Amino acid sequence: MPLRVAVQMDPIDRINIAGDSTFALLLEAQSRGHELHYYTPDRLALVGKDGFTTAAPLKVRDEKGNHFALGDFERHALSDFDVILLRQDPPFDLAYITTTHILERAQPKTLVVNDPAAVRNAPEKVFVTEFPDLMPPTLITRDPAEIARFRTEQGEIVMKPLYGHGGAAVFKVGLTDQNYGSLIDMFSTTWREPWVIQKFLPAVSKGDKRIIIVDGEFAGAVNRVPAADDLRSNMVRGGQAQATELTPREREIIERIGPSLRKMGLLFVGIDVIGDYLTEINVTSPTGLRAIQRVGGPNIAAVIWDKIEAKRAAG
Repeated sequence: MPLRVAVQMDPIDRINIAGDSTFALLLEAQSRGHELHYYTPDRLALVGKDGFTTAAPLKVRDEKGNHFALGDFERHALSDFDVILLRQDPPFDLAYITTTHILERAQPKTLVVNDPAAVRNAPEKVFVTEFPDLMPPTLITRDPAEIARFRTEQGEIVMKPLYGHGGAAVFKVGLTDQNYGSLIDMFSTTWREPWVIQKFLPAVSKGDKRIIIVDGEFAGAVNRVPAADDLRSNMVRGGQAQATELTPREREIIERIGPSLRKMGLLFVGIDVIGDYLTEINVTSPTGLRAIQRVGGPNIAAVIWDKIEAKRAAG
């Protein structure tokens, strides 16, 4: 049966449809006859114990510059929808966390993907530390003394904001880097949160693999190779998508973390692997669906909707 689907996302007029995974999910849902509604996080409201939003009917087209049409915005109880896709991008700040509290009020009548409580409790750069043996040496702190100690032990390191995204403000720092003190000053004045400090992995020059896990199982992957003059492999930063196969180590990583993801209600997850190391578990608004299909991989949006429909049918 057709489902009433709402999508909580950033402004739809600003997305790049060529690489946007939310758009891929919307195209697939529409092709299956589901009824789409669109809203941005600022349209959420909590009245007593009930969540509401002002949403507009949505039609999508895979046409650059002409990719959507909206009807009139109307007020709805969140529990009026069969499915809500939680697809706004980070930053994962207090505003984002508040939306997860409101979305919880729609459960269990409404299936929220990903589960908002699990999203709130599993920030991508923190949740991954639940699996330390799968990770490179990692430090989360804003204490300069701890960072100095870690840098001395590990040599070349990477510094990045704990709640950053898309490769923004990611820096490689060597043992004798004269920019080190300035970076500490910049991070200290820009972010109140701790930072992530990781041992630099030279294997990143061969690619940072994005692997999609759907309901705890492998669904597809793409290798993202950074430009010659950049550390970052994110495609929004110039990384190039390449077809890829899983290594035995990557299959081991998926087998280890998959059951935890399924148990938490994290249906659509993107993990990042460099060489033999798991570096992030992305649960807020994972990307990669269109890139994977573009290099000859499967239509993972269809796999995700198969799972969603099965969960709705099971009640």
